Amino acid sequence: MNTHEVDQMRCVKKGCNHGPAPIPQEGKWTQVKEVKDISGLTHGVGWCAPQQGACKLTLNVKNGIIEEALVETLGCSGMTHSAAMASEILPGKTVLEALNTDLVCDAINTAMRELFLQIAYGRSQSAFSENGLPIGSGLEDLGKGYCSQVGTMYGTKQKGARYLETAEGYINRIGLDENDEIIGYEFIRIGVMMDMIKKGTPADEALKKATGSYGRFAEAAKVIDPRHE
Repeated sequence: MNTHEVDQMRCVKKGCNHGPAPIPQEGKWTQVKEVKDISGLTHGVGWCAPQQGACKLTLNVKNGIIEEALVETLGCSGMTHSAAMASEILPGKTVLEALNTDLVCDAINTAMRELFLQIAYGRSQSAFSENGLPIGSGLEDLGKGYCSQVGTMYGTKQKGARYLETAEGYINRIGLDENDEIIGYEFIRIGVMMDMIKKGTPADEALKKATGSYGRFAEAAKVIDPRHE
């Protein structure tokens, strides 16, 4: 149904009709016209309205379908349970369905929105990888022990910095020099330790094998427990 004004107009032919601009996808240049034309592995971050928590979401999309989803959350206890639900909800949905699905947590919803924009505009991590990345590539981001790489640091003006967790793992002790300045730390790879315990290694032995240090920890004049000292 047209308005009267449009009905009175002369029809002018459309001369330029070359379709959408091609985008890089899995080693090819693709003109994406439908959801099923979208493929790629990508990851990004979302946040909730009060900005009290964040989600890093990794998706592996093949022919418009989410085949793999890695959901990592930070800063809000309820988000961990929302992530559990999202890990069940996302695989098997098209990227358009996922964009219009309540993923329980606003930060996860926002992450989904940001990822949709990335892959719809050809900004995926696998844009120039022939045939893309196999299912399971998202899980490999976690590394050995399958634990998220989390950084947790705390500091006060009165007492200084406390390292609590780094990419290496749980910070057990901090090494200080003669001036009480941090020169290194001792860490425990929790995921690696738990793997050894599950395979039958005694807990004390597993703890020792999963413990390492960074910096000049061995030269420390004194060591402190960052959680209690």
